[in-house]
Amino acid sequence: MFAYYLRLALSSFRRNPGLTALMVFAIALGISVCMITLTSFRAASQNPAGDRAGILFAPSIDSWDPNDGYDSPQTDADTGRPVAPTMLTYRDARALYASNIPDRKVIMYKAGGIFSRNDKGMEPEYISTRMTTADFFAMFDVPFLYGGPWDAKADAGPDPVVVLSKESNQKAFGGANSIGKTIMWHDREFRVVGVLNDFEPVPKYFDVSNGSFNDMEGAYIPFSWGQVLELGSDGNTNCWKTETIESYLDFLNSECIFFHGWFELRTAGQQLAFREMLDNYVTEQKKHGRFPRPLNNYLYDVKGWMKRNKVVDDDNKAMVIMAFAFLAVCLVNTVGLLLAKFLNAAPASGVRRALGASRRDIFWQHLTESGVVALAGGLVGGLLGMAGIWAMRAWYGQFIDQVPRILPFDSMTFVIVVSIAVCAGVIAGLYPAWRIGRAAPASYLKVQ
Repeated sequence: MFAYYLRLALSSFRRNPGLTALMVFAIALGISVCMITLTSFRAASQNPAGDRAGILFAPSIDSWDPNDGYDSPQTDADTGRPVAPTMLTYRDARALYASNIPDRKVIMYKAGGIFSRNDKGMEPEYISTRMTTADFFAMFDVPFLYGGPWDAKADAGPDPVVVLSKESNQKAFGGANSIGKTIMWHDREFRVVGVLNDFEPVPKYFDVSNGSFNDMEGAYIPFSWGQVLELGSDGNTNCWKTETIESYLDFLNSECIFFHGWFELRTAGQQLAFREMLDNYVTEQKKHGRFPRPLNNYLYDVKGWMKRNKVVDDDNKAMVIMAFAFLAVCLVNTVGLLLAKFLNAAPASGVRRALGASRRDIFWQHLTESGVVALAGGLVGGLLGMAGIWAMRAWYGQFIDQVPRILPFDSMTFVIVVSIAVCAGVIAGLYPAWRIGRAAPASYLKVQ
């Protein structure tokens, strides 16, 4: 019976190609807008940490101005309290790093410098560099192509070791296994101990201070080299207090923030103990004249951290709502067109009823036709959506070279939007199919 209904639907399309095309286009337009918006939203809201999202935590300590809170008047969505800074001072980062509560711990910041080879095998080039501690690679599940991370002893040295990204290794050593070879940075020789495989978490959740979709760094060097070489941050540095800063040591001991800290806390007991340690630390520092604001500390997991930093902001959510509202408008118009089309073909339905077809048969016949229209609209809309994403990549890629990585073509999204189109189209066809199924055939037979 379904095959018969399908033939009737195709026959109906041939009788009214213009009206059918208009309905397909209406659905396709709404679906393509939804596909483009959903792709952008999914890229921003996906979980980049996988199954580690619930055990990695970032602290936030309110070390800010007593008269003007950080990001004032913004408040935390869960607690209603004022938000605290998302970065740490050097002193606070070091103090938290000294804790024995976490299984793993990382403090880090973004720096940079000119890399070269002392054998003239590489043109000097500026490479963005992450100053970090040894647990960075295990905590964030970083894959290696050659070698591996340095160990805690290299942190303590600090030893002159470096981990290169795949791209940096390509520039410096032509992509060959470079373990044990040396590379120059800030006029010092560093030994390559590891080369990363592809590692581009989206969003770049562990450091969103320069944007959630920034490129990964090209080199990783033990954290303490930043203090040995007196390196400032190549990322954001925020200060609130007027202080006398005459040396690099003064800068490190200031209330300026540009360090990040992440801690692996696997159990609820560890998480509670770390929260208590945060409060105790701040209470103790208050006795030394620091932290003039009320006690206001946070410990975010990955999901909370992305929410705190508005990786998926309200504008993105509003865009998704607007996209589906637009789809709803398209479907309402499709309902009107379907109703007009079905009523126009009512005499033929009257003949079928007179020949013995039931109301249910008429209803399913027209609902099948609605589904075919919706399927065609979904397929065309999916193709339009892919074209739209390609256009966005081509346009924004002129300014942001990581756009192709952020907006990948996603076959699953295509399947989802086509499924949405079919479901929505069938729902939209329920009322017109019901109307024509309930129509009395006598009045239509008179005109035959």
